[in-house]
Amino acid sequence: MRAAPPSPAHARGAAMRDPAPPAAGSLRLRMRGRRAMLAQAAYGPLCAGAAAVSAAAAAAAAAGRAPGGAAGGGAAMALSLGEGGGSRLRRQLESGGFAAGEYVKQLSQQSDGDRDLQEHRQRIQALSEETAQSLKRNVYQNYRQFIETAREISYLESEMYQLSHILTEQKGIMEAVTQALLLQADRDDPALGARRAASTDPFLPLSAKEAAASEEGRQRTLTTLLEKVEGCRDLLPESPGKYLVYNGDLVEYDADHMAQIQRVHAFLMNDCLLVATALPNRRGAYRYDALYPLDGLAVVNVKDNPPMKDMFKLLMFPESRIFQAENAKIKKEWLEVLEETKRNRALSEKRRLEQEALPRPAPTPPESTNPFEEEEEEEEEEHSEEEEVVDLSLEWIQELPEDLDVCIAQRDFEGAVDLLDKLNEYLGDKPVSQPVKELRAKVDERVRQLTDVLVFELSPDRSLRGGPRATRRAVSQLIRLGQSTKACELFLKNRAAAVQTAIRQLRIEGATLLYIHKLCHVFFTSLLETAREFETDFAGNNGCYSAFVVWARSSMRMFVDAFSKQVFDSKESLSTAAECVKVAKEHCKQLSEIGLDLTFIIHALLVKDIKGALQSYKDIIIEATKHRNSEEMWRRMNLMTPEALGKLREEMRSCGVGNFDQYTGDDCWVNLSYTVVAFTKQTMAFLEEALKLYFPELHMVLLESLVEIILVAVQHVDYSLRCEQDPEKKAFIRQNASFLYETVLPVVEKRFEEGVGKPAKQLQDLRNASRLMRVNPESTTSVV
Repeated sequence: MRAAPPSPAHARGAAMRDPAPPAAGSLRLRMRGRRAMLAQAAYGPLCAGAAAVSAAAAAAAAAGRAPGGAAGGGAAMALSLGEGGGSRLRRQLESGGFAAGEYVKQLSQQSDGDRDLQEHRQRIQALSEETAQSLKRNVYQNYRQFIETAREISYLESEMYQLSHILTEQKGIMEAVTQALLLQADRDDPALGARRAASTDPFLPLSAKEAAASEEGRQRTLTTLLEKVEGCRDLLPESPGKYLVYNGDLVEYDADHMAQIQRVHAFLMNDCLLVATALPNRRGAYRYDALYPLDGLAVVNVKDNPPMKDMFKLLMFPESRIFQAENAKIKKEWLEVLEETKRNRALSEKRRLEQEALPRPAPTPPESTNPFEEEEEEEEEEHSEEEEVVDLSLEWIQELPEDLDVCIAQRDFEGAVDLLDKLNEYLGDKPVSQPVKELRAKVDERVRQLTDVLVFELSPDRSLRGGPRATRRAVSQLIRLGQSTKACELFLKNRAAAVQTAIRQLRIEGATLLYIHKLCHVFFTSLLETAREFETDFAGNNGCYSAFVVWARSSMRMFVDAFSKQVFDSKESLSTAAECVKVAKEHCKQLSEIGLDLTFIIHALLVKDIKGALQSYKDIIIEATKHRNSEEMWRRMNLMTPEALGKLREEMRSCGVGNFDQYTGDDCWVNLSYTVVAFTKQTMAFLEEALKLYFPELHMVLLESLVEIILVAVQHVDYSLRCEQDPEKKAFIRQNASFLYETVLPVVEKRFEEGVGKPAKQLQDLRNASRLMRVNPESTTSVV
């Protein structure tokens, strides 16, 4: 088809802009080239980036497979720009053979203008952002899986180490059994022992001469050690069986941050490990740092993980230390010699206990002619027979210290205490011999370690979540260990910290009453739960209940401090303070369910603040009454509307004034002064709020405050009656005085008696003494 000719106006405009217009084909080519450059600059990097971050590489590009060349590409592009273009565009960018340059070129050829290019750019941008978010989610999910996998690897690594440790111990046991069998065979057959002595069997013992020489050399080495290390002579006494096995320089590292701490020199002896630090200005001299018995020492190989290389860990429950050797060979030697020395130590200890457990023939004493010595000899024989009954060669007794270490390390506190109870039951009726004392010393060391762990479980530094029940496990085990006093002290300290933390975490509300409701709920609920848990844990320890009462009093002081700071220090109104105190008293009554009444403690702690609030509010009422008295004109009240009059009647009825209707007139008039009516309402409101705060310690404070408030009004009426000369106003003043004396004061007296429970003689005397008295009419002095 032929294109339509341009209009004359358009032709003239084109002629004015360009005297020599180019051909139509040339212009169309230039416009297409310009769009291609614009699209290439705008979408080239974006399309390439979108294709790079796409996760799937599914099919080939739709444009490349479309039949008909440009026609097929145009159809695909049209579809991609349509309503379902999002999914098609995604598949096109995810294809394996996607070419960004070809795609942009094809897009510039098929688009009609800049708006299409901008829309397509927005689609690609949205697709890129969606792909980036998907990648972030995948990375997060993979990161969580990586953490879980790392934990599993760490768990498997610890299990592999435990398995290696068990196999090493089994190997040592087998070697010890083999050596014991060979020694027994030598005793049974001396000829066989002589033939083995001629061979190079490593299991054969040394000759007596060589053993003496070796023992002398070991003692000499130990003496040299004691001379080199300062401060260890008293801690490391010389003994016939102690000798030096291995020693060398090591570097100690911090277990948490892996930072180098110091250079040390370790001396391994047959029963202990001595760690000494090098003196800075003396070569070859050391200072004592620590001494660890081999019975409670565990050696852990630290896997090489640069820069941490050639390290091993020493576990001395509940602490641990990490050392680094010079190279891998020395590290291996340290690990092997430590394990070997521990095995030899355990084997020698077992042999010693077995030998001590064997019955020894008693020496035959010389014949005696003293007949009184026969009874003593019989008692000594019986005593020796009793000592011989103690059998410590049982397997569970031999393994008891190690079993206790395992239970403490695995936090099996119940199992550890069960083992201790079993041992105490076994040794309960047995005599105390030297082997028993040594066993007791080892067990007591484990008991101290167990106690330290249980004390740490109850310390306030631990997590305070879980409530008081979370401490039951540690408390019960401490009680079983016979440390109920310490358990009680730690339990109460833990709960005090928990209550204090709960109070501090409360958010201070704008409304004081709302905050007090939350404060009382948190505090008294925690106190009630603590009391119930205490009764459960210490049911058989009556001596601990006094400690709980003391703790409850101190906790109540902490509560009152927070209560007073929010209610009284912030100068809240008396009505708000009364409601807050009422709420606290109601919550405190909950403790009476378990036989604990702390209401008197609240009264004793709040009496000062409540007294100050009553006196402050009394001063406010007196100042307001004096101000109204100074402006008093002694005129009747005009409430203007029946609604206002009805409202005043309701207010006076709520104040206890039932005969107020006799003081009302026609047309919303009240035959009373505004000052007297305002004083009545304010006084009765003060009395009602004060009665909410009342307890016996505040009786005189409340009574004296009421008397002072009433005297201000009575003195003003009496003074006005003496000074007024107008008969009508004087009659009106008498009417107001009658209302005060005959209506208001009896209501105050009755309400006070109802709230307190007994009549107030001061109010009766005030009402009787405040009658109008005959005085000199010219006098202006009140006699009230």
